[in-house]
Amino acid sequence: MTDASSTPAIPVTIHRSDYLAPDWSIPDIALDFALGIDATKVGAALSVVRQADAPVPLLLRGDGLTPAAVRVDGEVWNDWRMDGSDLIVDLGERTAATVEVDTVIDPASNTQLSGLYASGGLLCTQCEAEGFRRITFHPDRPDVLSRYKVRMQGDKAAFPILLSNGNCVDQGEAGSDHWALWEDPWPKPSYLFALVAGDLVVNKDSFTTMSGREVELGIWVRGGDQDRTGHAMQALKDSMAWDERVYGREYDLDLFNIVAVSDFNMGAMENKGLNIFNTRYILADPDTATDVDYDGVEGVVAHEYFHNWSGNRVTCRDWFQLSLKEGFTVFRDQNFSADMGSPPVKRIEDVRLLRAAQFPEDAGPLAHPIRPDSFQEISNFYTATIYNKGAEIIRMMATMVGPDRFRKGTDLYFDRHDGEAATCEDFVRAIEEGAGIDLAQFRRWYEQAGTPRLKLSLAEEGGHWSLDIVQTVPPTPGQPEKQPMMMPLRLAAFAMDGSGDALADTLVTVTGATQRIALGTFAARPALSVNRGFSAPIIVDFERGPGELAWLAAHDDDPFARYEALQQLMLDTLVAAVSGKTGDNQAVIDAVDQTLAGAASDPAFVAEAVLLPSEAFIGDQMVTVDPDAIRRERLALQAAIGAVLETKWRAILAGSAPPATDLSSTAKGGRRLRGVALAYLAATGADDAPTLAFGIFSDADGMTERQAALATLAHGDSDERVAALDIFYQRYRDNPLVLDKWFQVQAWSMRADTVDAVKALAQHPDFTLANPNRVRSLYGALTGNQAAFHQADGAGYKLIADLVIALDPKNPQTAAKMIPPLGRWKRFDEGRQALMKAELERILAQPGLSRDVTEQASKSLLG
Repeated sequence: MTDASSTPAIPVTIHRSDYLAPDWSIPDIALDFALGIDATKVGAALSVVRQADAPVPLLLRGDGLTPAAVRVDGEVWNDWRMDGSDLIVDLGERTAATVEVDTVIDPASNTQLSGLYASGGLLCTQCEAEGFRRITFHPDRPDVLSRYKVRMQGDKAAFPILLSNGNCVDQGEAGSDHWALWEDPWPKPSYLFALVAGDLVVNKDSFTTMSGREVELGIWVRGGDQDRTGHAMQALKDSMAWDERVYGREYDLDLFNIVAVSDFNMGAMENKGLNIFNTRYILADPDTATDVDYDGVEGVVAHEYFHNWSGNRVTCRDWFQLSLKEGFTVFRDQNFSADMGSPPVKRIEDVRLLRAAQFPEDAGPLAHPIRPDSFQEISNFYTATIYNKGAEIIRMMATMVGPDRFRKGTDLYFDRHDGEAATCEDFVRAIEEGAGIDLAQFRRWYEQAGTPRLKLSLAEEGGHWSLDIVQTVPPTPGQPEKQPMMMPLRLAAFAMDGSGDALADTLVTVTGATQRIALGTFAARPALSVNRGFSAPIIVDFERGPGELAWLAAHDDDPFARYEALQQLMLDTLVAAVSGKTGDNQAVIDAVDQTLAGAASDPAFVAEAVLLPSEAFIGDQMVTVDPDAIRRERLALQAAIGAVLETKWRAILAGSAPPATDLSSTAKGGRRLRGVALAYLAATGADDAPTLAFGIFSDADGMTERQAALATLAHGDSDERVAALDIFYQRYRDNPLVLDKWFQVQAWSMRADTVDAVKALAQHPDFTLANPNRVRSLYGALTGNQAAFHQADGAGYKLIADLVIALDPKNPQTAAKMIPPLGRWKRFDEGRQALMKAELERILAQPGLSRDVTEQASKSLLG
């Protein structure tokens, strides 16, 4: 018999269909903070206006709060009660009132990092999605928009800098304390409230808007870090200029601040006028940041700035509309980054991420539409589906209507809904009306989960060739049957015989379960280039032989399609080998060799194209994933490519590395290609590979080359590996962000003892569960190491379950994010299935489990 007291309570399910407009609006809020690390007093004065037709009590959400006092229109008020964690205030017949509530909170004990919490002596907030109710009682829903006035007072020695949203309109001294008053003139939902107090220094700059206003910019960091904020500042100014140029959107305050904090559950937060960032996405210099880190800083700074319009000025009506702001803003930041660098390489990176994170989500127990129908804990829906697939849905609309009509649609959306809490439907309708397109069928992308599959075949009649399409959308939890999707499909066809016959790049709209597209007249079967530029987030099933794929990899005029052809050739070869068939290694080697011929002119593209598909992506192509066989065959192909082309890999490494300070696409591509070359050479088992890698590690003038060499060494068993890991640790032990890399490369290792190494590293003095970055660098990296995580004895599964159980009481959001890899148990053999299910059951058996973890684990167990 199960002890009922040890069984987690089933969280309440919230349904989108149950949405009701708020009974009360709150046009204005005044907050008064008496700051302290262990005790902060919060006085909230809410100006409420009844929206309901009849008298109804005021419902104010709370989480872990107890009201110290309640006043209405200045009088002590006794007509209130607690309903669980919420405060109910009966205002009788009043249609408007000022409701004041006093609370006291303890930021130091707030390990959830939601609400107001302490981080290394700083006080800072994270209110999205429902953290404001951990600061004061409030409706805490995104469709309640208010103007905020915030007064902060605290000990000047502890909190010399006091920041909030909007503009600082007054400040002064009060004995040993000092105070500041901030006002934000733009109505915003509570999730965008922000406060930071502590000892900070600033990198200041300015930006002149297209209307001639000067905006003061500030990036606030701990002392000693300001020299590492230059790239972030340039990214901010570039973002502001780009948004004006591409979308016509100008910044609307006289001040824009960013604060970097070490302890943060997310990457960053777009709070109006006061963005709060994980230090990972602000601090960068050549010695401590890789090219990937630099790109991450640029992209995330842009993302949060772009939210000023796509998320802040126009916000979400409810959390079911989360992709309204996130999908659209990811699309915007992707295009910005493409414009700042190499568009083909950026598209390759975005699609690789989509396939690695979102496609498995769509194929598993946690699949959900980009506009979900229900949830139990909203923090679980900050997913790749909401963000990355959401961006692809916006991209498809932009592709179908073209840039000019898309801009008309977005202008209509911003103008029509400025200052409002909108829905996904509002966005689609604006594109529909502004661009003049019927998107009735396209709306299914918002309703249906799952990745559509297109099965393609060529047909010929009298020299005329056609493409036959069969579309299916697989069943997902709660959605056993699906309707066909509407999608843009870019394609081209080429004669491989040199005749010059071709179907130029063509955009067709797929709408039916079956469809035929005329390609033209060809003397022989043409080479088909399909889903060019990844025009739709789909899986294409189309049999093409090694010769056709190799030809496309060499001759296709679409860079992304060339990349796809080579990747498909590699994938077909690897899947065949894992399945016990004979793969055509030589075709792959020849195609890689031919691609390397373009290394001098476009090293960034070549570096991406010649990379083998990841172990996880290979597994996604199989009915039953065999992690050990996948690793074995992938290493074998890597070794074969390395050995046959060894002279070329060595030639790449013999050249001079671009200086780490050069952040051009060509320089970054050159460094990336050198890392790929080193990995291929090391895979051959060449006797001098460890010495060569250690030399690159020692001589590197920046982190990109240093980390690539360290990662290569970490896979092996050499004296150089031991020495490099120790040197790296001693050099960077006092830099938390770089030390995360040290943990990460060891958890990524392909050594047989990786799980045991992760266990040992979890006991390292520098490891802590209190910092989400450190948790992700070790345990998150392990779950991405397919063969290690899926070790046949289940040790990897147990390690992650132990982590979830230990972390849940401290930080349920981060704990819940570690569960999805266990939920993919149906993809594996019976032995691994049983082990993964057992760990999910063990998690669910824990008493006092959070809503976050309960929802993720229970859904994952269903498979």
